[in-house]
Amino acid sequence: MGNAKYIRFEGTVRHSRGHFPGIFVLANELAAQGRLTGDQYQFWRSNNDWYDANYTNPTHVDPEIYDPQVNPGAVAWFKASAQHLIERVDGYLELLASHGVECRRLESSNPGRVIYEDTHQVVVIPAELSST
Repeated sequence: MGNAKYIRFEGTVRHSRGHFPGIFVLANELAAQGRLTGDQYQFWRSNNDWYDANYTNPTHVDPEIYDPQVNPGAVAWFKASAQHLIERVDGYLELLASHGVECRRLESSNPGRVIYEDTHQVVVIPAELSST
């Protein structure tokens, strides 16, 4: 991991809003489209429930955090110290790979302008989109 303070897992294809969606968005889309097998759906549902119980959803703090008009390009990054959250990501990566969804892991010490922060994560506007 080196000196990176933040870690992000995202797809390799831009979404309609222009950003690269995170793995939770990608998995949620597969579930909403009814593309998951029974076992995959069970994994997705139970792990989403676990994440909901174990870390804050930034939209519960600020409903406009991901609004493209308010915070264009906003994306979440795990803090590298949140290993108990990061270690559960592999299952999502396997689920996405089984549906041909390519993902990548990014590491950064400065992923952009922080617009939200808690113990486990930051939400940033990437530097290339941030005017401040």
